[in-house]
Amino acid sequence: MLGVLFMCAACALFPVMNGIVKLLAETYDPKQIVWFRIVSHLVLVAAVFGPHMGLGLLRTRRIGTQFVSSVMMLLSTLFFFSAVKYVPVAEAIAVTFVAPLAVVLLAWPLLGERITLFRLAVVVIGFCGVLIVIRPGSAVFQWASVLLLCSAMCYATYQILIRRLAGIDQPATSIFYSVLLGAILMSLWLPFVWKMPTAWSDWALLCSLGLFGALGHYCVAKAMTYASANFVAPFNYTQMIGSVIVGYFMFAEVPDFYTWLGTAVVVGAGLMVGWQGRRTSKV
Repeated sequence: MLGVLFMCAACALFPVMNGIVKLLAETYDPKQIVWFRIVSHLVLVAAVFGPHMGLGLLRTRRIGTQFVSSVMMLLSTLFFFSAVKYVPVAEAIAVTFVAPLAVVLLAWPLLGERITLFRLAVVVIGFCGVLIVIRPGSAVFQWASVLLLCSAMCYATYQILIRRLAGIDQPATSIFYSVLLGAILMSLWLPFVWKMPTAWSDWALLCSLGLFGALGHYCVAKAMTYASANFVAPFNYTQMIGSVIVGYFMFAEVPDFYTWLGTAVVVGAGLMVGWQGRRTSKV
């Protein structure tokens, strides 16, 4: 239950961050927004945990895994921030809901968490729900939808790697490393896309991305510590509630019928996987 609570807390923070990203993307290059997101995240984690943990914040037994997770986080963020400008917030989140289903698939080869034929069938159903949302061949389907799918797959891999690190490294260490490599790489790229913010509100919004992101991913890391990946992952779907609220109040966006239908299929698939996993654990 602690794993579920931490995952739901993360899913309350992420839609707010995504809404801010969409707002900023109207003025700034996505790569500059990504830089603010990960650097402010890095600084915040160092400021909060550094005084208490000292160099222990950098101490890891799986440096290779940490850096791979950092690459996955960077790619996921780049893909999502580049796409969210062109699609409604709720639709963007609905497409990325493929990530928990991908976690179910990846948890087998990477974590040794057994996948049954039932779970495999449900995952296929969930992918069909994503296709309903993006509707290949229609005007809704565009390159941004492909970027969202790529973001989801990278994030699923990130979640698997965080699960592998749970119990080996401290959650604070994992969320520090999750953006360290990305911060270095994006800092090298920043001079080519930099645009000076002209308003204090823009500075505040850009810097707030790290706060929402760091807190959200800390909660994800804690969730993976308390529960198995394929059990806690379906609770990512609670992001849809916050995404609809953020999309409506910030951009006057109302999800259409197909977005709701596809989301219902994906969420239903995820809940079935979670229910079956809980039933198996009881047996």
